[in-house]
Amino acid sequence: MTEPSVQLYSVRDAFAVDPNDTLRRLAAIGFTLVEPYGVLENAEVLRTRLPEHGLSAPTAHARLVGVEQAPVFAVAAECGIGVVIDPYIDEERWQDASDVAATAKALNEAAAVAAEHGVRVGYHNHWWELESRIDGRSAFEVLADQLDPAVVLEVDTYWATAGGEDAAALLRRLGDRVVAIHVKDGGLNTDGTGQVPAGQGRVPVGEVLAAAPNALRVVEFDAYDGDVFAGIAASRAYLADADR
Repeated sequence: MTEPSVQLYSVRDAFAVDPNDTLRRLAAIGFTLVEPYGVLENAEVLRTRLPEHGLSAPTAHARLVGVEQAPVFAVAAECGIGVVIDPYIDEERWQDASDVAATAKALNEAAAVAAEHGVRVGYHNHWWELESRIDGRSAFEVLADQLDPAVVLEVDTYWATAGGEDAAALLRRLGDRVVAIHVKDGGLNTDGTGQVPAGQGRVPVGEVLAAAPNALRVVEFDAYDGDVFAGIAASRAYLADADR
């Protein structure tokens, strides 16, 4: 199977209380890859605890637009994180072409700073980038057209579907720009409630995986009614079967 990762935001409550035990539990499920959030805030844990549990972080989330970037990229490089992904640009910034162009410019400039540290920049979508249409196309794809080739994409396939997009078709159009996908499932509520393990909800996860065979699969839950570690394990098991 393609070795999957897991977004640590999924277990943020447990991670805040005991990051070491949280990483131990994820490793016990079988993960060797994780996707951290808050690179600067969690720098010491990432430096010391990931190696202790046989974990590495090829990707991570951190706000990049409108913040001092060099410290983020310095920590990422130190921790072996290859791609730092801005996870969130406010919904109102996706409603017209000039705002999208400004975001593209900011990400392109961030990529130049990242390159000085041997790191790449990415962007992760929510539902609003797909729901918003500019000249008949999603704002997300309008953004992609204006990004420097050095900037990559992480497509959250749940949010893309919730935004009214055919996630598999989107992935095929974006092609190799997509280096990672968030694998999650559920009823497509935009508040994140009702999420379920992969393959048990309304996201066409099998089609999504087939459309991005080379992209890193990152398991994520924004919320989960039950033991989130059990939900993560179920999603990992689904991926093991799907990618076999």
